[in-house]
Amino acid sequence: MSDTDRLDPGSMARAFREARRRGMDVEPAVLFHDLGRMRARIGRIGAAFPPGALHTVAIKANPLVEVLRAAVDCGAGLEAASLEEVKLSLAAGCPPDRIVYDSPAKSRADIAEALRLGVRINADNLDELGRIDELVGHGGAASRIGLRINPQVGASSIALTSVADRRSKFGVPLEQADAVRAAFARYAWLAGLHVHVGSQGCALSQLIDGIGRVEALRQELRRAMGPLAAGTMDIGGGLPVAYRSTDRPPALEDYAAALRREVPTLFEEGTTLITEFGRWIQAGCGFAVSRVEYVKKDSAGRTAILHLGADFLLRRAYHPDDWHHDFMALDPEAEPKGGPLSPCTLGGPLCFGGDVLARELAFPELSPGDLVLIRDTGAYTLSMWSRHCSRGIPAVLGVDADDLRVLRERELPEDVVAFWSRGRGRP
Repeated sequence: MSDTDRLDPGSMARAFREARRRGMDVEPAVLFHDLGRMRARIGRIGAAFPPGALHTVAIKANPLVEVLRAAVDCGAGLEAASLEEVKLSLAAGCPPDRIVYDSPAKSRADIAEALRLGVRINADNLDELGRIDELVGHGGAASRIGLRINPQVGASSIALTSVADRRSKFGVPLEQADAVRAAFARYAWLAGLHVHVGSQGCALSQLIDGIGRVEALRQELRRAMGPLAAGTMDIGGGLPVAYRSTDRPPALEDYAAALRREVPTLFEEGTTLITEFGRWIQAGCGFAVSRVEYVKKDSAGRTAILHLGADFLLRRAYHPDDWHHDFMALDPEAEPKGGPLSPCTLGGPLCFGGDVLARELAFPELSPGDLVLIRDTGAYTLSMWSRHCSRGIPAVLGVDADDLRVLRERELPEDVVAFWSRGRGRP
């Protein structure tokens, strides 16, 4: 079974029309996040894995506090890739024991604060374990601490988001398993292992293989040190999603079933299982709408200028072959735009030549005031917002069944001035 469930374009256009009817801030561009769909995705994870597992949502996929709060309210934890994201977790109301702190660059001050707060920590390397031990030995409270292992299963089809190739910067390489065994013998507070194979572009077999290799090491540690040792296994996220109608990513339920079949010890009593899904939960929950400001025509063709570009879809602009998005043409009333199709380039608002979202896209004739809807923008878009040209972030609206609410107000020019000023809003 493949997971091809995506938001219906008609429902997205209706949400935009309703937001505009209510006088909400939708011009010249607006972002949406479907909170009901997000909760349903989180619910599917909980149903597919054993009771008692901790399912965290990767903050780096979408750091909006109101989005994180909605995830926490339906039982999810949060995965933080920086101390700042730990603070976002707390702002969203997440209990510390449901926060997982991952970062390859934790300073001593970061570690001390994480220990003080009592969040879960995944150490990235052996030197970090030494720092943690120093802090625990000098009055820091021992937290629930794991160690990240690089399973060395190779790169995925998208090299830049692969984290389990032989020379990855993340984790202790599996080939150094003797050093991992020594660390568990030395540090009584070390509680488990962590593995993350990659993101979009990883095959199901690669995900299972990477997790299986690290779980085999965990079981070896438990046999050597007793059943209470290495009780936690964090299997990360990485499950791909559909960005095209032709994409056929594995269903979440098939992924869990494959793990149960190939790595059954993950599901045994006595194991605390942790997941860290981000893209799989968030990507398909988001969509964006931009007004067409100008349409330029010359001998090379036509170019429509939008109010969203490489500032919002950074990966799409720089690596369009790896990061696809579907675009839909709407008329000024947000109804589907008809008419003959011809090649069209969609350009963004930034002052550099690479700010292009699509080239030679088969599109109806566009005019200023028409709209372009962008699908599947809920993950790794707003969280990667570029400040090049200092354009403000649009309003973000939450869709929750028939309800619409503001998740984040649009940035005004004064907000951007404060961002670039010397601190805390002082120009």
